Amino acid sequence: MIQTFAFYMFALLLLTAGGLVILSRNPVHAVLWLIVAFFNAAGLMLLIGAEFIAMLLVIVYVGAVAVLFLFVVMMLDIDFAELRSGLARYGVFGFLLAAVLAAEIIVAEGAWSAGKIDLAGRIAAVSGDRTNIEAMGALLYSKYLYIFEASGLVLLVAMIGAIVLTHRERGGTRPQNISDQVKRRPEDAVRMVNQPSGQGVQL
Repeated sequence: MIQTFAFYMFALLLLTAGGLVILSRNPVHAVLWLIVAFFNAAGLMLLIGAEFIAMLLVIVYVGAVAVLFLFVVMMLDIDFAELRSGLARYGVFGFLLAAVLAAEIIVAEGAWSAGKIDLAGRIAAVSGDRTNIEAMGALLYSKYLYIFEASGLVLLVAMIGAIVLTHRERGGTRPQNISDQVKRRPEDAVRMVNQPSGQGVQL
């Protein structure tokens, strides 16, 4: 009974947060609702016993990806009025794309229910003497090692892209030239003057 209640609670909150991600006018609020959606998706993964995927959702997606999105949105100088003006122009294409994706999900669900897809030979057998986390780790670092490394490279490129986007060149500043400072001699920087008493300082 409590598992059914927890499932519907997490599912309802996940759908609500996902809808608010799309409907929020403020991008910062959209990222915060995305974090809520990740947490509820992690709760659903815990209900089916996939604690490794749940921890990935919390640690990787909430702790890294969503926070990175939040920092990028807060640092970029985004013109929200211009973004809203393009909604009517790209709205038809967006709804068409959403309809195509929904149709693909319905077709995939129908094919899965009809039993036309045989995945028995593709699913890795898990022995009963170790947990699913140990089995997934052994499979991830053996068969899918290169794919795992490629995903890390993609995240690295995303981090560098966020840094490049948030880096701004400010005008009216005097940048530091390290080579000129190293080549400068003490006699060029300091002038010894024998100033007579009773006279002012000449600059």
